[in-house]
Amino acid sequence: MIKFYRKIRQNLLSEGKTGKYLKYAIGEIILVVIGILIALSINNWNETRKQSKSEKEFITSVKNDLKQDKAFIQLIVEIIEPRIEAYNALNSDLPNLYNNDRKSLDVIFHHYFKSQRTFYPISGSYESAVSGNQITVFRNKKLIQKIIKLYNSTYDRLIDNGQILDERWAFLSKKYSYERRTGHFREMKPEQLTEFLDDLYHHYVQMEWYLNQLKLATTEIDKIIVEK
Repeated sequence: MIKFYRKIRQNLLSEGKTGKYLKYAIGEIILVVIGILIALSINNWNETRKQSKSEKEFITSVKNDLKQDKAFIQLIVEIIEPRIEAYNALNSDLPNLYNNDRKSLDVIFHHYFKSQRTFYPISGSYESAVSGNQITVFRNKKLIQKIIKLYNSTYDRLIDNGQILDERWAFLSKKYSYERRTGHFREMKPEQLTEFLDDLYHHYVQMEWYLNQLKLATTEIDKIIVEK
């Protein structure tokens, strides 16, 4: 094809048809430009199609991760809520329970000192998109912003405060290891009972805040899951 065009140009020049040659040269340039533009359009279309597919796969993967996160959050909520109720019962009537109703006290104490669980999200899909810089070019900006806020703000807050909660739990578990191991209270003086409640109070305050944050995270997750 290139030889064919070259032969036409040579014939026009050899015949002295300069005007026709210039018109032909301009036409050839226009055809080349059109070809380049078509190639660029096809390439852009392919890139857009790939990006759209990648975005759909990302959103689907993140939503699947969030459904598992939500189930895990619900499990933690089911652990924390009875513990808060147990604290309220201990705080309202510990001296009376200790002196007159040890069986009820042991049941309440057992509920409070069940195993500790804190939240850690499944973040593989999100981190992969961030590390590959894909998330910055996704087109559904409204949904992407919600996802970024959840992972970078809400989840980070839960993880940080979950670590504080774990540290407090480790302190309580060590200090009251006898009660945890046997399920019964050792002999305590009134001031020791007060100290016990004080120790639980700091943990209780953190649990209440943590519980509220877990429920807020669940609300954010639900909004992301239902959005198209």
